Amino acid sequence: MTSKLLFALATAALVGATPGRAAPPPTGQVTAVSVVPTPGRAEIVINIRGAVEVKDFVLREPNRLVIDVLGATLSASGATYDGINRAGVSDVRYSQFRPDVVRVAIYLDEQRDYRVERDGDAVRISFGADQSFLAWSSTAPSELKPPAEHIRPTAAEPEVTPPAPVVTAAHAEQQPRITVTWDKADISDVVAGFAAFSGKTIVLGKDIKGTVSAEIKNQPWPEAFAAVLATQGLQAIELPGGIIRVDSPAALAALDSIEPLQTRLVQVNYVTASSLIGSVGAILTKRGKVVADTTSNSLIVTDTRSRVVEVADFVKNLDIRTPQVSIQSKLIFVDRTDVQSLGLRYDLGGSEVFFNKLVQRTDPATGDPFDRNTVVVGGESVAGIANADALIVSPALEVVWRTAIGGFDLTTFVQALQRVEVADVQAEPLITTLDNREAFINVGEDVPVRVVDVSSGASGTAGPPKATVNFKETGIKLKVTPHVTNNRQVLMKVVAERSDIRTLAAADLGFTIRKQNAENQLLVADGETAVIGGLTVTEVNQIRSGIPLLVDLPIVGKLFGFSSNEEHRRDLIILITPRIIDDGQS
Repeated sequence: MTSKLLFALATAALVGATPGRAAPPPTGQVTAVSVVPTPGRAEIVINIRGAVEVKDFVLREPNRLVIDVLGATLSASGATYDGINRAGVSDVRYSQFRPDVVRVAIYLDEQRDYRVERDGDAVRISFGADQSFLAWSSTAPSELKPPAEHIRPTAAEPEVTPPAPVVTAAHAEQQPRITVTWDKADISDVVAGFAAFSGKTIVLGKDIKGTVSAEIKNQPWPEAFAAVLATQGLQAIELPGGIIRVDSPAALAALDSIEPLQTRLVQVNYVTASSLIGSVGAILTKRGKVVADTTSNSLIVTDTRSRVVEVADFVKNLDIRTPQVSIQSKLIFVDRTDVQSLGLRYDLGGSEVFFNKLVQRTDPATGDPFDRNTVVVGGESVAGIANADALIVSPALEVVWRTAIGGFDLTTFVQALQRVEVADVQAEPLITTLDNREAFINVGEDVPVRVVDVSSGASGTAGPPKATVNFKETGIKLKVTPHVTNNRQVLMKVVAERSDIRTLAAADLGFTIRKQNAENQLLVADGETAVIGGLTVTEVNQIRSGIPLLVDLPIVGKLFGFSSNEEHRRDLIILITPRIIDDGQS
């Protein structure tokens, strides 16, 4: 209820709703509205004349700041806003809202903290701005005319075409275009014309002379201005506050040497400050320097006042949030071994002929085992051994058969083995990292390995062997460095490895480390799976030993020898799937 009452009273006061009494005529005037840059801030300046009262409020959807100048009239309709975004100001509209109220609506890209000040014949509304811009004013001339005596008229077109601001969605900062012709115009007149057209304050250096003869058709005025200065060997720099100085390169370099230094703290959010020192140092002047503060992750930049602002903008362009990449890989290792072995060994001996290589025989006289091989020369005794050295390690079947043939003993050894070994290892490591950052994951173990070596004694003679234990790292390793391209593909450098350790069968002979690895660079679309490595190795070993001639007989040849078939097959497949994680995704 109270707010409604206050609103009714305020409305009555503004429109003079008192019955029988007319509102006093306005005594003030609004003469111009401008948007101008100041160091670190942007200002909307409303030029007034006479006694007025100012009120401000904020509206949303769209965001706009409204300034009402009470007791004022609009002196004359000026130029409409050109649509260029200046420090967040997208549009400025002004009109005679009521007979005694001039309303100025300032459209902003977002709500901002602002300050309203009365400064003589102007009302200034200011807020923070992180970049400079070209000023705009409702009183800016609609055309740029050089002195009449320097205009070269043509029959095909007017002498000067009024500029038409062109603003597109692709380039919101495009500047107004200019079409003009000069014929031996003095450089000071040309610079003054550009200043009037742009609304900027342009100062020409001392003793700058020359004439300009040129024709410019529908070009952005900054580019046209730079081209005209280049023909005269001149350059322009923008000083703090938006003032443009035109002078020779030597004079501008001397200005840089006497310009005061300024130190500014530039905070960095998404990268480490120390990583930007090289890039920032490359754009500093000879007097500038940059230091990284690791505590606050900031850059301390010292340079001329005009250069410090540009360096701060440069750092903000480098300090961008990079996407993250989630990389899922699958490593498949299959190791298969097939072994088939079959063999027979024979031992034949008489009562007086002893071979104890296969069967331990005893002395018939004493009953003690013979400790040596004894052959009796002469007589009718015969002894023989077939495949004495052939042996199947860990056989699955062993059969011993013995018979007496006359005065001889025949012993037959049968060994058989069929073994299948399959090792199927599947690993699916998942790792997430930032764009252009290397990521590494390792799933494995440190295996202790016993190593025997021989050390030398103090006298130089070989000492007793000593055993030491070394640790060997084995397992699955994945190293990835992703890069997200502009078309949302992922360029990756991938290194994958799987290793295990095998101890040799013979005692203290060491060990072997088996490794399967792949290193590759590939381009994969977001969410797609690619095969970065495929390797199949097949190894076949066949061994056959036996009694000469007999082992080659068909069908019965296997009864006189050993045969072993071993097949070893190893398969390696590596699959990888990258996914780009945008803001808001887990």
